Amino acid sequence: MSSLPAAENVVIKGIREEAAEADGYRVLVDRLWPRGVSRQRAALDGWAKDATPSTGLRRGLHDGTVPWPEFVADYRAELGRTPGAEAVADLRRRAMSGRVTLLVAAHDRVRCHARVLREAVLGVADPDLP
Repeated sequence: MSSLPAAENVVIKGIREEAAEADGYRVLVDRLWPRGVSRQRAALDGWAKDATPSTGLRRGLHDGTVPWPEFVADYRAELGRTPGAEAVADLRRRAMSGRVTLLVAAHDRVRCHARVLREAVLGVADPDLP
């Protein structure tokens, strides 16, 4: 038996999309609570703040001072250290026994930190990331 979850067990979904039974464990992976979303509508099972980019890194990406390739490298490094590594390990354990849906408020799913986090949880490189 593999010590890594199956790729289909870790998915990314927008926090504003309807919750579905197929989502499995629904976890918010944004450091800040998304505006305009009630806790009831979010239907969360968890909020993994420790699995999110640091405030400085997040702000750098959003204001353009940290280019995407640098953000990816720095965020990977953060996920390799405590507390990020512990949060990734927890999500990986959950994904070994069922689906984990990483919920984000981001509209841009191409340059979204959740892609880097998904890669870390799965323990495989995403060929589309720098």
